[in-house]
Amino acid sequence: MRRKIVGIILVAAALLKLADMWEIYDLHWLWQQPWATYFGVFLLLYIGIELIISSYRRNHNQWLQRPVPQADEGKRMCCSVRYGGDEYVFHGETFHGARLDAFCGGLRLDLRQAVINENEEIDIHTFMGGVELLVPTTVNVIMKSRSFIGGAGDETAKSSDERVPILFITASNMFGGVSVKN
Repeated sequence: MRRKIVGIILVAAALLKLADMWEIYDLHWLWQQPWATYFGVFLLLYIGIELIISSYRRNHNQWLQRPVPQADEGKRMCCSVRYGGDEYVFHGETFHGARLDAFCGGLRLDLRQAVINENEEIDIHTFMGGVELLVPTTVNVIMKSRSFIGGAGDETAKSSDERVPILFITASNMFGGVSVKN
């Protein structure tokens, strides 16, 4: 329903602008109003965000499954996605930290079967995108986030055992977000 309403508003605005450009009807007073300028910007932002979010809601299995990047022993892996969705799943490999970048897209990192023996760091940067981390219940997560119109959420179970490895996650988000779950 929202898509239809937004579509009708866009078509009406385009027809009004065409009528003004072709001098069929004089609407200069309308375009000179301060709210008209901001309305266009917010409408474009709303449409862009709605399209991104609705594309992920329609097909939950649209992630492009990629093999885990091979890094040198003991080195962090680097994953970057632009305008799409990538999924990396560990199946018993040792995890040594990561740098994750999502630009206008989504990235899912599944560490539930990864071998994590010591404290590791995950550095995340998003711009109009998101990162979903699935971590094992055998680790604790400590997350720090710097977000501008975005956010980070930690929904993991915490262990009281001090010997449990810790994943230190630093998330820098601009119009994006990070979700960490078990």
